[in-house]
Amino acid sequence: MGTVLVVIAAALFLASIVVLVMALRRPKTQTPRGARQDPLAFNAMPEFGPRQLGPGAIVSYGGVDYVVRGSVTYREGPFVWWEHLLEGGDQPIWFSVEEDDGRLELAMWVSRKDVTLQPGGPYVVDGVTFHESERGHASYTTEGTTGLPAGGEMEFLDCANADESALLSFERWAPDMPWEVSTGKPVRPGELTLYQAPPSSSP
Repeated sequence: MGTVLVVIAAALFLASIVVLVMALRRPKTQTPRGARQDPLAFNAMPEFGPRQLGPGAIVSYGGVDYVVRGSVTYREGPFVWWEHLLEGGDQPIWFSVEEDDGRLELAMWVSRKDVTLQPGGPYVVDGVTFHESERGHASYTTEGTTGLPAGGEMEFLDCANADESALLSFERWAPDMPWEVSTGKPVRPGELTLYQAPPSSSP
């Protein structure tokens, strides 16, 4: 009996040595490090996109509940931004959403048919002087009621005053069309309450 126990102990000892040798010979795999993230980055922009704020959504702002009647999606190269047509107050409002240098930029706009300015400056509206900040061309698609075709090309010119508390925009939807002028002001996400649009009905 003692001899059997010795044999078993020797076998277990040899087996443990084999397991240890195999473990030491196994190549070590380094756990890849995750990419470091911007600690100030946030992904709030989709919250204001057409999926959430499409036709039928509600935007509560300044004590008024606005209904989203339609949305426009703009694309210029890799950049995408949106505008939503809001109804519910004294006049229609366009709510713009874009990201610039990692910062979410929101603004409310009203059409200014009383302003006859053309691109080329100087730009003075309501006693405020504006300076050009950006211009370009973009493609666009629409959903719901916007007063625009289902899609096409447009050009724009954006301006701001010295402290960017007031905004001015020129938009043209075809080369032979007149420029449309709008004035706007930035808003903060905390100034808005959003009620998402109902899901799109299946065709």
